[in-house]
Amino acid sequence: MKGLYYHGRVSCQLSVVCCHWPFAASKTMDDKPVCAALTPPGRGAVATVGVRGSGATAAVGRRFCAASGRALGEFAAGSVAFGRFRTAGGADEELVVGLTGKDEIEVHCHGGSAAVVAVCRALVAEGCRLTDAAEWLVGKSEDLLAAAALLMLGQARTERSAAVLLDQYRGALRAALQKIDGQLCAGDLTTASAGLDKLLSRGDVGMHLSQPWRVVLAGRPNAGKGSLMNAIVGYERAIVFEQPGTTRDVLTASTAIEGWPVELADTAGLRAAEGELEAEGVELAWAEIAAADAVVLIADTTTAWDAELFAEVSQQARRLIVVHNKCDLRPPPNDGRTPGVAISAKTAGGIDALCGALAELLVPDSPQPGQAVPFMEEQLESLRDAAAHLEHGDVPPAREALETLGRPRADYDADSRQL
Repeated sequence: MKGLYYHGRVSCQLSVVCCHWPFAASKTMDDKPVCAALTPPGRGAVATVGVRGSGATAAVGRRFCAASGRALGEFAAGSVAFGRFRTAGGADEELVVGLTGKDEIEVHCHGGSAAVVAVCRALVAEGCRLTDAAEWLVGKSEDLLAAAALLMLGQARTERSAAVLLDQYRGALRAALQKIDGQLCAGDLTTASAGLDKLLSRGDVGMHLSQPWRVVLAGRPNAGKGSLMNAIVGYERAIVFEQPGTTRDVLTASTAIEGWPVELADTAGLRAAEGELEAEGVELAWAEIAAADAVVLIADTTTAWDAELFAEVSQQARRLIVVHNKCDLRPPPNDGRTPGVAISAKTAGGIDALCGALAELLVPDSPQPGQAVPFMEEQLESLRDAAAHLEHGDVPPAREALETLGRPRADYDADSRQL
């Protein structure tokens, strides 16, 4: 597990498998055993390579020498063996082999990419076909929605997002789809349509279970954007300097707020630029504001309220929360400013309240344990198609659209992979 600091607590990045979705069954079906790296790329103590199919035990056995001296074929299913594995380069790698079933093996080697690549290359040299974790799970799972959730778990950045994905792996989304399908079969189109709308309303949360919410900190120069970023993440990610116009590029920091993964972006101060370089920074800041999931507009309590800037940011921002900073120096004056969260980025006063308000802004209706949440764009597309068909009373194509949520795509080519 990889630690990830966030405000108030420590979260965990749960790594199960890591690969790209959408996936589908391979176009090439042969009798070769397949092998796949089942742990995410990157540093780690242990990595796992799966091998299965006719001849898998023999392929691994030609490279593996158990410490006990027994041939790998002599071990029963469920056994674990320690020994040395001859890699493609001729070197020996100490590792553990687990026989999980008939001609199904897990090779547990040192973590990191070098050992995994060496083991996979050796297995390919022994006649195995290289695939990835996606196709591997498709071959093992009868529920492709569960397989997709398991794949996505490898990209979950917080415990809270991982818990939602675990609910989908355990069947929450599948059960919701089956319930809607039953309502369609019974002719209860009103209830089915309401169920689809509820699933679609959770789509924004689902799309951010593996990808963080992008939150942009915006405001005039020296409003305290960098100080606020440092206060939220808990360390000095941004260098704070009193000279206006210091920030020219976008500075980011990954964190989690109320358990939801968030990427904060500190942008250049919004003003009439003094020079070409600063102008580019301001232009980039406005682009970030327009693309962000949410914008935190930081206003300085020691200066007059800027109604014009508030109006400009409001037009661009998808979601907006106003923060009145430097309350340690002066409370928010009664100068017609928009209500917001009063904070002091310098002393961290009000940061808890801001994080709570930001979490409510991003996820106003937090999924409850066991609730169905679509978590991929392809799933949302199918749900939108089904809803559109129901608007016209077309039940068969609506059911067909729902059925596609659990289907693999047919444009996957495992033979194009390279080590």
